[in-house]
Amino acid sequence: MTPPNDDQIVLSAEMMAKLERMELVSRKIFRGRMKGERRSKRKGQSVEFSDFRNYVPGDDLRFIDWNLFARLDRLYLKIFLEEEDLHFYTLIDDSLSMDYGTPSKFLTSKRLAAALSYIGLCRGDRVSVSTFSRSGQPLVIRGRSNTHRLLGTLQTAQCETNSPSMEESVRRFCLKNTGKGIVVLITDLMNKSGYESALKMLVAREMDIYVIHVLSPEELQPTLTGDLKLLDCEDSDMREVSISSTLLKRYQQALDGFLESAKSFCNRRSIGYVSVRSDSDIEPLLNDYLRSRGLVR
Repeated sequence: MTPPNDDQIVLSAEMMAKLERMELVSRKIFRGRMKGERRSKRKGQSVEFSDFRNYVPGDDLRFIDWNLFARLDRLYLKIFLEEEDLHFYTLIDDSLSMDYGTPSKFLTSKRLAAALSYIGLCRGDRVSVSTFSRSGQPLVIRGRSNTHRLLGTLQTAQCETNSPSMEESVRRFCLKNTGKGIVVLITDLMNKSGYESALKMLVAREMDIYVIHVLSPEELQPTLTGDLKLLDCEDSDMREVSISSTLLKRYQQALDGFLESAKSFCNRRSIGYVSVRSDSDIEPLLNDYLRSRGLVR
């Protein structure tokens, strides 16, 4: 297979070295399946001491501090920090509308998914990666030794002609993945049937949800002029339009309304929302946008 060009690589070695210092953060408390490398907000039975609390009948006698009892004649229980793994899911829109822009929205989405998933692998988290077309057959991996599988899967992923709708993809995702965790949905939200029902399904699962809304510079600031025939790349719907300054102004107003509506919808449901240009560098996105929104630290 021909190696990808540098401008098509989803994750460089230099970027990977920087990502190793980061960590994914959940705004909710989830019980992992295996011991990981992160400290839980829950109290557990690891070797790292956290605090004391008063003994309550029924508590495990093994964790009573008998030295304190000898000095104070009162029973106190030792509390330890528990380490746990985190379930981290990325679901990438691979509909044909994502194959647009310079660089394409899909390439930027794959780079974001690769970066976030690699952070999870470095921390021992359980990482699941899938596109809309394969939401029922995700790549599920753990550990840095599986980095090559992660990058290979994302590098070869392409936009699909028959990619299912967002609602259908999320339904398959929910049926396949029964665990709690962080789910990052990377999409342009350009779905004629809407995005609301799909996001409501994730909210019902009580997951920690983030939407990364990727749009291209050409969509945010179009430079089209004259009389044109515009063809929808997904359903071949065609419209004849005459591009004028008035039409571009109306387009900008509609776009602003679309962005504000999506942000408001997510905020009302405690979904982390981030709007991203496809020509943005990944590093500042992680360090500024996603760090400030609490997804990474």
